[in-house]
Amino acid sequence: MMNRRQAVGALGLIGTAGIAQTLPAAAQTAAPPAAAGGSTLERILASKKLRVAVIANQEPYFKKNLSTGQWSGFCLAMARDIAEQMNVEVETLESTWGNSVLDLQANKIDMAFGLNPTPKRALVVDFPPAMFYNVSSLVGRKGFAARTWADLNKPDVKICFDIGSSRETIVKRYAPKAQHIGYKTSPECVLSVAAGRSDAFACSVFLGLAARKQNPNLGDFIMPTPLVRTTTTAAIQYDRDGRFRQFLAAWIEFNRGSGQVREWILASLGDMGIEPGDLPPDMDF
Repeated sequence: MMNRRQAVGALGLIGTAGIAQTLPAAAQTAAPPAAAGGSTLERILASKKLRVAVIANQEPYFKKNLSTGQWSGFCLAMARDIAEQMNVEVETLESTWGNSVLDLQANKIDMAFGLNPTPKRALVVDFPPAMFYNVSSLVGRKGFAARTWADLNKPDVKICFDIGSSRETIVKRYAPKAQHIGYKTSPECVLSVAAGRSDAFACSVFLGLAARKQNPNLGDFIMPTPLVRTTTTAAIQYDRDGRFRQFLAAWIEFNRGSGQVREWILASLGDMGIEPGDLPPDMDF
């Protein structure tokens, strides 16, 4: 019987060696750059390094151990498995949701995990298939209640979001009449809601569950209807041969089909004390 690594190899994953996030206007209109030095796959295999973006205070996606400087979280679990299949090491670069696409364009990284593919992003970076799915959500301050986007789409409702994230785009589309407050990071959004400066902050389900677990001063978890489902995957550079994208597509199909992606996500949630039963009913990711 083949072990898991052999099975992935049998699918021909390795090849041979030889959001809507808001982007700056220049990034939105620039021509898609070719990977510096040619093929992304060739560069990774030659350097023996897979360069990935990491983002602080974004559990369960990313978590930094302040004592050791080591990163964990389910995006790192995925990155390490991808690197293992290629027989290379993971190299991390600290970034933000808003800057990771720019880091790809500048050839600072090979992959940026946890992004929502959008048409504008696809003008400048490439996307393999969905790694998992999510639902746009919010966490309110104590005493604030909302069930629908109509409840949120009111001039007296203050909604905050991290600038450059897909949450910003979604809030502006589905609650255009609300007051919009942008912060550089998600932790600033959490503090704004906990202090009552905002009524709710926009987040993914996973980030919302993590925030409520870590901060008892937050109120209700809100999944407004109609539900806005989002696709999450990793962005990569465009290159001349597409073999790295083909490898990732096969890797995703293999690991989603086997349930491994779900296991990585649940394990990272479990590290925070969040059990499968804490997830919204019928959430399929």
